[in-house]
Amino acid sequence: MKFTGSKTYVATDDLKIAVNAAITLSRPLLIKGEPGTGKSVLAQEVARALGSPLIEWHIKSTTRAQQGLYEYDAVSRLRDSQLGDARVKDIANYIKRGKLWDAFTHPARPVLLIDEIDKADIEFPNDLLLELDRMEFFVYETGETIKATSRPIVMITSNNEKELPDAFLRRCFFHYIKFPEAETMRAIVDVHFPGIKARLVNEALRIFYEIREVPGLKKKPSTSELLDWLKLILNEDITPETLRETDPRKLVPPLAGALVKNEQDAHLLERLAFMARRKSAE
Repeated sequence: MKFTGSKTYVATDDLKIAVNAAITLSRPLLIKGEPGTGKSVLAQEVARALGSPLIEWHIKSTTRAQQGLYEYDAVSRLRDSQLGDARVKDIANYIKRGKLWDAFTHPARPVLLIDEIDKADIEFPNDLLLELDRMEFFVYETGETIKATSRPIVMITSNNEKELPDAFLRRCFFHYIKFPEAETMRAIVDVHFPGIKARLVNEALRIFYEIREVPGLKKKPSTSELLDWLKLILNEDITPETLRETDPRKLVPPLAGALVKNEQDAHLLERLAFMARRKSAE
């Protein structure tokens, strides 16, 4: 199994090396990077490229590690016993499999995505140490051990909202997805908008990277937001000349709401445009 990229996902050489290293070591691949840099999509593309099934576990602030293994529904069993249901004789009827159970017992070697692990409680990664290391866990209610028939390819994403424990980090292969440079971004745009005019892309990328470099910006626009903006530009038939506008009254780019996502940054761009207008008037 070797990941060489795909037609729908532009993977840099260092990212491909990281994916293949994690597969070779049979270690979870921990991926960090700015939101919108394709961390979650990577697992989908790896699964597609390798012809492997994909199992996704999206983590929330309320998610517990035990849910990834299994959950025992004692309330339903009690209710069924009061109703005289024969199913209560077999406790396995009240065991709900988690994503790790599904991944361990899948007939084909799957790709398991644990998405945004840093959203959960700080103890969440530690609670999965043994299971991800040994690729097995014990079901106390039924007395059975669930062991992986083949080690799944585990990919874990984090947005750096919390620091992950050292013991957990030691068991992972780490890769940080750098924000794409202009050349890589052009390749990404070409994948999503084949045949788009180069002049339009050049002007859009110039504005996009200029906005990212504005001092004091609270949230820099991401790759996914650039793609949304380009989709709107094409839909509205906006020309490169419009994007190249130098009139101080029109310095805020058209459809900027696709790139700027909070009032603080919107006011910052408007203030910069106002200062540029004053400077040109002097």
